[in-house]
Amino acid sequence: MASITMDNLCKVYIGGVKAVSDVNLDIADGEMIVLVGPSGCGKSTLLRMVAGLETISDGTLKIGDRVVNNLEPADRDIAMVFQNYALYPHMTVFNNLAYGLKNRGFKKAEIDRRVREAAQMLEIGQFLDRKPRQLSGGQRQRVAMGRALVREPAAFLFDEPLSNLDAKLRVQMRVEIRQLQKRLRTTSLYVTHDQLEALTMADRLVVLNAGRIEQVGTPMELYSRPATTFVAGFIGSPAMNMLPAEYLKTLVSADDLAHLPQSADLIGIRPEDLSLAPPKEGEMALTGELMLLEPAGAESHLHLKLAGLKDIFVARLPQVPDVSEGTALTFSLRRDQLHPFDSASGQRVA
Repeated sequence: MASITMDNLCKVYIGGVKAVSDVNLDIADGEMIVLVGPSGCGKSTLLRMVAGLETISDGTLKIGDRVVNNLEPADRDIAMVFQNYALYPHMTVFNNLAYGLKNRGFKKAEIDRRVREAAQMLEIGQFLDRKPRQLSGGQRQRVAMGRALVREPAAFLFDEPLSNLDAKLRVQMRVEIRQLQKRLRTTSLYVTHDQLEALTMADRLVVLNAGRIEQVGTPMELYSRPATTFVAGFIGSPAMNMLPAEYLKTLVSADDLAHLPQSADLIGIRPEDLSLAPPKEGEMALTGELMLLEPAGAESHLHLKLAGLKDIFVARLPQVPDVSEGTALTFSLRRDQLHPFDSASGQRVA
């Protein structure tokens, strides 16, 4: 196992297009870091730079105590799991798992030990004589993980490994990957565009935007105190509502906003912080016309039109209320659940 250190990492393509800009990140030995962000934000490019599949334009990358900028992928002591499994279709599961070890000159007895230990750990021992085409998607993903596991690398790299699986299997596999990583305590860098996957798997989250790091922290740190409006809008579903502070002043009393910094001209409100109940002491009230009610099983999303505001305001409730579209609804909200931002910089105001 080893730490991973990125100092001012940059990736510039021909034509001057910057895919990754001045990324600084320290990943501790045994830590699970998840890179998340919208398509094109640079997360897969950054992962491929660590793997050695993309050249580094500028900056320094260290795995453990070694600078690996110019090392080939095979010399970096990492193992990568891809979203498309990348299995050899003509080989059995055993030979898929053993292939890399054979190429590196391991003895037959050591190869057999590692393959069977990995197969037992991943519960694919009964499939060792099968070909990949005889396996389900989840079983193929386990084989792909096993191929990385047998190498006993310093670090695991995961490039959206669950994106080809159906929703139910994704939930099962993300639990298995996280349990496996915790058991092995192998340093891991995981890329996903799925924020639920990111929130449930990470020791720390890294939110990327246009090749730059917006915020690094535990999942709850990013959820409860987003550093920028971008993070506030990306982490959480539905996204955080944003209201101009001047507009909010027309809806609530001055006391409701007295605790906020005067420089905050944009106020964020999480949909799940709203309650369809009369406000109690210390709470504020917001009223809007219900435009659309979206039942979602055990919860519901209410799309509201606030008087004088163009953007739709969303509330998320832990039940499906008996309300009709077109009626006015009043929600309560605690004052300490308001998130203050500066609209010009997009930064959270302390």
